[in-house]
Amino acid sequence: MVADTQREFLKGMRSSITVVVAALPFGILFGALAVKNGMSATEAVLMSATIYAGASQMVGIDLFGKQIAPWVVVLSIFAVNFRHVLYSAVIGRHFARWSMAQQAVGFFFLVDPQFAEAEKRQAETGRIPFAWFMGMALPIYVLWIIEAWIGAQFGALIENPRALGLDFLLPIYFLGLVMGFRKRAHWLPVVLASGIVSVIAYRTIGSPWHVSIGALAGVLVGAVLGGGGKPTPDEAISIAEAQENPAP
Repeated sequence: MVADTQREFLKGMRSSITVVVAALPFGILFGALAVKNGMSATEAVLMSATIYAGASQMVGIDLFGKQIAPWVVVLSIFAVNFRHVLYSAVIGRHFARWSMAQQAVGFFFLVDPQFAEAEKRQAETGRIPFAWFMGMALPIYVLWIIEAWIGAQFGALIENPRALGLDFLLPIYFLGLVMGFRKRAHWLPVVLASGIVSVIAYRTIGSPWHVSIGALAGVLVGAVLGGGGKPTPDEAISIAEAQENPAP
């Protein structure tokens, strides 16, 4: 039993490697931008540790220093994170054998790549062991916090962090995840609807609303088409997320 748990944990750690590499520039970028927006290194690290949602953290550091009503900040964060409602609805049924404490921990770590990899694991093996889930989650989480500290400490050495062009890594990762679901029923119409609506929303309404709007469009198309092998919302969410610079 212990050997099985250790084996699953190590499998999860191996699954985290690609995500850690792809998220590296975003974690550092957040730390650098947080300090440039008036936060201390400690505050940046605590924000990464407690909120653990890269897109929301970016929105937060942009809004916290402005004279904006608190409800606007809350609404903006909700818009960015609405896709997590879809995540929990899809993946929650696979957590049924977990204890309540394990489910609470699991939902905290349910960031974008964690969701996608868990869905893939469920499709391949028919189960999501808690040990595997945490083996993947912990390296991503710990290194996300460390990256924020590195960015906060040394980000000032880089005049324009975005100019490095490393922010293409995570969108490519998400597009790769989308392609991994291409054998599912209705994959193409779901992806097209999500991508097109996301781009239109980005051009007309703006960020961060385009992510959730694009995801909802894809989910709606999947629900309308229905039928055998009905796709989960992950294709729609991933392609919408790939339209901007996402993070854990």
